[in-house]
Amino acid sequence: MISLAVYNREGKEVEKIKVDEMTLGGKVNYQLLKQAIVMYHANKRVGTAATKNKSLVEGSTRKLYAQKHTGNARAGQVRTAKRVGGGVTFEKIPRDFGKSMPRKQKRLAANLAVLEKILNGNVLLLDELKMDKPKTAEFADILDNLKINRSCLVFIAAPDVNICKSARNIPKISVMPVLQINAGDVCNHTKLLFTKDAFLSLLNKGKEGEN
Repeated sequence: MISLAVYNREGKEVEKIKVDEMTLGGKVNYQLLKQAIVMYHANKRVGTAATKNKSLVEGSTRKLYAQKHTGNARAGQVRTAKRVGGGVTFEKIPRDFGKSMPRKQKRLAANLAVLEKILNGNVLLLDELKMDKPKTAEFADILDNLKINRSCLVFIAAPDVNICKSARNIPKISVMPVLQINAGDVCNHTKLLFTKDAFLSLLNKGKEGEN
């Protein structure tokens, strides 16, 4: 069992939560984590680069002059890749670089990524995070009180416009509903900050996955 402290906005510990490692996968599988991260980056590739082959270049398709007896080098059509302004031999075409994984593997990879952060002391729990209106300074004060000065991914139980707007102008800070958790985003940030409700929701999902 792992014991995690829960802090309030002032950075004071208010309670502790016991976490069973088995709920988050038990043991970190780095091979699965790498597979999930490769998929994460592959799915972010746009794949819209394109160049023209000789069939797409403007120009006549006739042979420029006779093959022999002209004293010139042999030449085909003006569109050939051997001539300036011709098409590209191995042209780039729009393609999809996307990869996929089974749903259970993606969920397990996300849980293992969180477990790895917990084992390295990079997960913090906040008792509550509510804001009546967007307030960047107030959000920054909370991070300072929790001694978060590195890149951090903040997980909340449900989408909240005020929290998202409060964090968007703070460098290297991202906010995400816990239902959208994925191994790629978790591994791309040094620290994780969960609201208590969001973390309990994650643990409940993990228990459902065991059944």
